[in-house]
Amino acid sequence: MSLESLVPVSEEAISSLLIQPNQVLGKNIRIFSKQNGFPELEGCSIAIIGVSEIRNTFFPTSQYKTSDFRKSFYKLFPGNWNFNICDLGDLPNGATAEDTYFALSEICLCLRQLNILPIVIGGSHDLIFPMYKSYSKTKQLVNIVSVDNQFDFSQEEELISGRSYMSRIIMDQPNFLLNFTNLGYQSYLIAQEELDLIDKLYFDALRLGNILNDVTIAEPYLRDANIIGFDMKSLSWQATNLASGNPNGIDARTICALARYAGISDRLDIFGVFELPNSNIFNQLLSQIIWYFIEGYSCRFEEYPLHTSKGFTKYTVALSDMEMIFFQSEKSNRWWLEVINHSYLNNKNKTTALLPCRHQDYLDACNDKIPDMWWKAIKRG
Repeated sequence: MSLESLVPVSEEAISSLLIQPNQVLGKNIRIFSKQNGFPELEGCSIAIIGVSEIRNTFFPTSQYKTSDFRKSFYKLFPGNWNFNICDLGDLPNGATAEDTYFALSEICLCLRQLNILPIVIGGSHDLIFPMYKSYSKTKQLVNIVSVDNQFDFSQEEELISGRSYMSRIIMDQPNFLLNFTNLGYQSYLIAQEELDLIDKLYFDALRLGNILNDVTIAEPYLRDANIIGFDMKSLSWQATNLASGNPNGIDARTICALARYAGISDRLDIFGVFELPNSNIFNQLLSQIIWYFIEGYSCRFEEYPLHTSKGFTKYTVALSDMEMIFFQSEKSNRWWLEVINHSYLNNKNKTTALLPCRHQDYLDACNDKIPDMWWKAIKRG
């Protein structure tokens, strides 16, 4: 079984619970420990896994101790959650980075088959690649969202790294990538060729300034994701309390809001946080990021208007040369935009999909303005 490659949570993290009250998270989740062994997975909804694989990172990265995260996370108090959480310990590095990739891919596939959402903590951002590869056996199309200050494309001849994993995914055959979205890129860190590639492939990208001005604009992109990865290089130095950090970046409150939106996503299968800096403040921030993600998970609405019209209000907007159909949830007030694939020979082959959107997209359509996400979805087919 693929989970046999995991090793127990460190005694250092376990012993930190001795002085904590019984209500804290660490005493109310199932922990893989030397004393108690591997936890029962039946009835578990979320599984935390630590990873230390950084051999293919492009950026100078020091080894992060997942025990530092756990000591901070375990002493937090849970929300009003009615599901079980497991901490399955750490995945040790394989003989090569590719061995670690294979093990992580198999673990993600195994947990998904058990309807357990893995939260991967640590390692470099190229670990998105084995997460993506875990879908190859099921041949499911994958929507990837990356919170990062860069796109992580590269030249074709470059080996896979934390700076090039998206190029590897794009070139991979057979290919199951449906869409890629970057949240928080900074223009002065992006080559023009990368921006051109984003446009050419009809991918989505939101600049850092737009997200800091209004974090809610990121929610529709996170809502439709299968894999979400947070690269902690995108944080500002104030969020990590490191002088070597970025002068501009995502602040602590915004990254926690993005984590909550990620958790709410009904379609999300895998969540990862990578490129972790070493500081006491960051250990606390990381534990709060995961807390907010789990809080979002507890608020999932399990709704999709394509499956049923009950509980949704349908709006038809007449533009100058076409009609657009929007759906609004009566439960969550969230919006979707209907997209019809017109590349068909007859009505029997017509396909319909729904794009998460915002109320503002509906208002724009009322003013005869077609949302950008609609154009890109049509181009992607």
